[in-house]
Amino acid sequence: MRFFRVYGRVIGLLGRDIRIAGFLAFANLLVAGLQFLDPVLFGRVVNLLSHSDTIPSDQMWHRSGILLGLWVAVGLGGIVSNIIVALQTERLAHRHRIKSMGRYFRHVLALPLSFHGDTHSGRLIKSMLTGTDGLFGTWLVFFRDQLSTILSAVVLLPMTMFLNWRLGLVLVVLVAIFLAITAIVVKKTETAQRQVEGLNSSLAGTAQDALTNVMVVQSFTRLSAEARLFSDIANQVIRHQFPVLNWWALVNVMTRASSTLAIITIVVIGTWLHMHGLASVGEIVSFMGFAMLLIGRLETAASFVSSLFFKLPALEDFFRILDERSSVPEKSDARTLWAPRGEVRFEDVSFRYPASGAPVLSDVSFTAQPGKAIALVGHTGAGKSTAMALLQRLWDPTSGRITVDGQDLRDITLDSLRSHIGVVFQESLLFNRTIRDNLLVGCPAATDDEIEEACRMADAHEFIIRQPQGYDTMIGERGTSLSGGQRQRLAIARALLKNPPILILDEATSALDAATEAKVSKALRRLMAGRTTFIIAHRLSTVRDADEILVFEGGQIVEQGDFNALLARRGRFAELVETQLAQPVPQLVAAE
Repeated sequence: MRFFRVYGRVIGLLGRDIRIAGFLAFANLLVAGLQFLDPVLFGRVVNLLSHSDTIPSDQMWHRSGILLGLWVAVGLGGIVSNIIVALQTERLAHRHRIKSMGRYFRHVLALPLSFHGDTHSGRLIKSMLTGTDGLFGTWLVFFRDQLSTILSAVVLLPMTMFLNWRLGLVLVVLVAIFLAITAIVVKKTETAQRQVEGLNSSLAGTAQDALTNVMVVQSFTRLSAEARLFSDIANQVIRHQFPVLNWWALVNVMTRASSTLAIITIVVIGTWLHMHGLASVGEIVSFMGFAMLLIGRLETAASFVSSLFFKLPALEDFFRILDERSSVPEKSDARTLWAPRGEVRFEDVSFRYPASGAPVLSDVSFTAQPGKAIALVGHTGAGKSTAMALLQRLWDPTSGRITVDGQDLRDITLDSLRSHIGVVFQESLLFNRTIRDNLLVGCPAATDDEIEEACRMADAHEFIIRQPQGYDTMIGERGTSLSGGQRQRLAIARALLKNPPILILDEATSALDAATEAKVSKALRRLMAGRTTFIIAHRLSTVRDADEILVFEGGQIVEQGDFNALLARRGRFAELVETQLAQPVPQLVAAE
């Protein structure tokens, strides 16, 4: 049932093109029918020749001409039908392979960060490639070759009973034995092949992990260790794959022997029937043709079934990812966010991750007034980043609600929410594309003048024009051809182009040296102007000018106020400042 359920879904992916699939089924039925007529006509010719001594010459030539004419017509009809089936099937399979790949890609990109945090990107890419290749191969071979085999076995095989039910029964028994052996092998190897596919996914994940961190591999002399780890998994693949291959090799040997055995069986039983007047020579010849045709087709069908069996785990993994549902589902009647002011309000917001169950935020409430800068400070794990993840609706609060200009985030579309929020990350997260393409991520419709203006505001234009191709320079994977400060200024220019009313600066300068930080901070101040800004930071220089500082501890806001007021309070914020600067708070206050 698992096998038929998965492959029923593969056919179901054809959607509206199921009508073309119906046409292909009819064409394959025609092909099968024409192939069925081939042995029948051959048998009739043999019967005619066996009675040539009793038939007048002119009648002999007349009957022979009719049979040969029909035979030629059947052959030409088969050729035309096969050409039509092949052309339509190729187009159908290629079109839906690309469509399925695009659907998978879009779906995975839309899944929340919680999914991507638990799933290796190498496995996702492998699943997309192997899954769509499996879909393509299944559609192509099934409609081009195997559908006519199924129709031959299901529809045309019983029709042989009308020619000679005794020989027809022998043929049915031979086909049934062949199918039973194939079913036994499938059952024997199903679990082992699923283990092999799991190991193949681990192999892809290990390779992706090592290649992504190649600098660590080389710096820590991990080359031999990583190669050994890869080799160990590869050896496990071989160890689990060989028993499966042995079973299918046995099936291949048996299918090749079955053609000979089937013909011998038909000849022996047919001869006995002929001796008792129950079968003509032509009928025996026809059934020999049926046996060769059906067993030959079933031999290719066995190879097809084995390929389906090998593809099954990959297709299951492909469909499993397609079936993943977002942890932040969008309501069917979700509205577009209207946020001209950019006021953000947290109302008794609590949150816990589903897997751990431990509370991360507890009854967090605050209001960010439009155009104000709000700094979130606290030790690692205090809940700052989680609060901003909830604002972007990467998760939904366990209780309480978050609003933007009075609109509950759960009532608005995700695209409209995130289009109103700009983020500058600690790591600039650039694509392996040109500088221009990376900037257009912020606003695809931006003109060259708008791009240049944003880059000048971000203090990025000067270093960009010094690049080999200026704005059209490729910057490598994650922008590796640029320095950290240059990458960060590109990220700021990207956010400027987006022009959002709400901005999140997530440790935007913590990875930079003091000189570079000064340049980036200047660009950030331009970016923050007139926007509701949330600053996640540890550095004192970053939060000093914030309109309000929220001090997080244990998932709660324990202090709230501006820089001087919090220092004067001599509470948790003052302790954080003293820990960072090793300078008494009174001196800091006096310096102000």
